[in-house]
Amino acid sequence: MLRFHRYYFAASLLLLALLVLIAVYVHDSFIRPFMGDVLVVVWLYWSAAAFIKSRPLWLAIATWLFACAIEVGQYFQLVRVLGLEQYRAARIIIGATFDWLDLLAYSCGLLLILLIEAATRRVNKGASGDLPVNP
Repeated sequence: MLRFHRYYFAASLLLLALLVLIAVYVHDSFIRPFMGDVLVVVWLYWSAAAFIKSRPLWLAIATWLFACAIEVGQYFQLVRVLGLEQYRAARIIIGATFDWLDLLAYSCGLLLILLIEAATRRVNKGASGDLPVNP
């Protein structure tokens, strides 16, 4: 079901800005390659959650599967197979290099999503046991 959720949308915009800053200014061997991939999965989830009403677990798993499918595409050199290797944007978006650690990072992103959702549910529920607030 489609909907617009302003908090997920705002969070996805803020996280996108952080990801761009990381991509442009951070050139290390942990934050950019690993934490960037963790945060990309969270960003994809929040972007989807801004427009798709779904159970958080199902949407989180779908996001993780999508990220893993992209990585598998890198293993099979999808950019080359599609004849897109001359397009920088395709090499950046789809990627050209498979890495097992990326799958670990995506899994950490899935775990982070589930932890954030659980914490948000607890905060929204409140100490009185009221129903969760739905913005």
